Amino acid sequence: MSLSKVEKRNKIKRRVRKNIFGSSERPRLSVFRSNKQIYAQIIDDVKGVTLASASSYKCKDAEGKNKSDQASIVGKELAAKAAKAGIESVVFDRNGYQYHGRVKSLAEGAREGGLKF
Repeated sequence: MSLSKVEKRNKIKRRVRKNIFGSSERPRLSVFRSNKQIYAQIIDDVKGVTLASASSYKCKDAEGKNKSDQASIVGKELAAKAAKAGIESVVFDRNGYQYHGRVKSLAEGAREGGLKF
């Protein structure tokens, strides 16, 4: 019996999340990618709170661009919100997705914005 695409991603996600944990000093940057949009949030797992979030859905600068450019803009916007909240470094959680394409663009955009991974 073979696993579906989503089941494979969830299996990878569980395996990665065993080791990645966000604290208040170094929160977790979690990425979710749908077919049309990309979402990212910075989470403190100790308190269970989202400290900052950004998405291509709400970002006006991302309209009319290709998906990789949208992801880069979302990363920069998230880095700006994180700096405003006093967050300098994060742990990157790719959420079971390959570090490739849109996920990589978001990470590079966040790095350009000043976040340290």
